[in-house]
Amino acid sequence: MKPYDFSYTRAKSLDHLYDLFDEHGDGLKILAGGQSLITTLNMRLSAPEILVDINDLAEISAISITDKVLSVGALVRHADIQESNEIEQHVPLLNLAIEHVAHAAIRNRGTHGGSVAFADPAAEIPACVLALNANLVLASREGERRVAAIDFFMDLYDTALAENEILLAIEYPLATDNTVSAFYEFVRRKGDFATVGLALNGEFDGKVFQNLSLSFFGVANTPILVKQTAEILIGEPITPSLIEAAQNKMAEEIGVIGDLYSSAEMKLHLSKHYLKQAVEKILG
Repeated sequence: MKPYDFSYTRAKSLDHLYDLFDEHGDGLKILAGGQSLITTLNMRLSAPEILVDINDLAEISAISITDKVLSVGALVRHADIQESNEIEQHVPLLNLAIEHVAHAAIRNRGTHGGSVAFADPAAEIPACVLALNANLVLASREGERRVAAIDFFMDLYDTALAENEILLAIEYPLATDNTVSAFYEFVRRKGDFATVGLALNGEFDGKVFQNLSLSFFGVANTPILVKQTAEILIGEPITPSLIEAAQNKMAEEIGVIGDLYSSAEMKLHLSKHYLKQAVEKILG
């Protein structure tokens, strides 16, 4: 199929983009890497009045670090994240996950912010954003606001972004000496979106988890943070019976949804398997 007719322009600055928002409202779609958007255009699932290319906005194209957070600009390419020493050192979960994102050609073009804003429930990056308790920096002509990841993903392809807002950056807390991470996913073919996946991030002192985040993806309309499941594993020596209790609680918390290719039962089985595998990996 071919997309409906639309106009095209390039945003020269954020202020120019805000002018275009004012002029076109929800008839405007932002083009960054285009790896998700072009597909929806060709399938006529998106029908914008105008496509605004933001690739000239250098101010949202960098990775920066302070003493508290590592900020990844929305236009940073997946390939840049994969090659970043700062990401590897300070946000190890993201470093683990990025090699699972599609194929090299797509990683060269696809953007960090685009993946998060599109919010595909089977995508790797939104699950990591959730597991890492990141903050998302959103901006409009009225100014900037920060939204916690837990409040950003609302429903299938639905986020807290207003129609006149752009995602500027994602801010990640810096890893500590006790930070541990694990990432697993099952795909039908290499590079596909995940059938089931798990992003784990926490702190482990060699004996017990001091804190823990478990974010499952591909199992519901959004990535799911299983807080009650994580609480079972925090502060107690890990035993097979404790892992089994966590697996059972996880099944209650998620309410796994099947799809055309994989039943809910299969997805639940894989979710339990990855939970056990991830915890045992941390234990060594």
